[in-house]
Amino acid sequence: MINPFVLADRETAADLQSFLNRAKRLDPDGLVRLRAFGNILAAYVAPIFSGNLMDSGPTVLGLRTAELAADAELDALVPIAAMQERLAHLLGSEETAEFKVQLLDTQRAPWAGISPPRQGWLQIGTINENRLTQIARDGIAEVAAALPESVGGPIAARIRGDIWGRGIDLETKVPTGAAFAAAGLGFLTENEEVGLYQADGWIRLSSLHGHVLAKVATRF
Repeated sequence: MINPFVLADRETAADLQSFLNRAKRLDPDGLVRLRAFGNILAAYVAPIFSGNLMDSGPTVLGLRTAELAADAELDALVPIAAMQERLAHLLGSEETAEFKVQLLDTQRAPWAGISPPRQGWLQIGTINENRLTQIARDGIAEVAAALPESVGGPIAARIRGDIWGRGIDLETKVPTGAAFAAAGLGFLTENEEVGLYQADGWIRLSSLHGHVLAKVATRF
């Protein structure tokens, strides 16, 4: 069994549920990495990821944090569906007083072995929500146009990787897939200036509602 943790309150549980609902729409069979060292839970998902660590395609992570009622120590990878089921159970009763989550054994995924820096982030600017939203829409349209229904497997993965791994410009080096993840995970608020950070070859988009992390783009 994985170490249990207790979410701070009903609002925190509902917020985490909403985040995971969006993540599952982007990746129906997806996993969530849960990390806690203290009273903050970090929930990572991967709306875009390479099939293995040797692939050249991008891996884009979404991060949402949640407050815990007590300190916990945790690093586990579990199906999003399992977390959704547990949260639905806790939120299904108005009488729930303790939002305790206990899950089964951790799983494995190549993207979980890619850990972005925890420190050393330097803000290098902002990107307006309108631009990120339009980039996401254009990318979705490009993927749809490039993938006939008969194309699947490795060819489809390569085409998606080419599109989502391409940088939006030379200055920021933000991969197109980061804009897609920010929009798809519900991190963008109308006309918000989203913070742009860099550290050790990574970029981070930070909005009021969450963070998107990815390696800097090398193709444009």
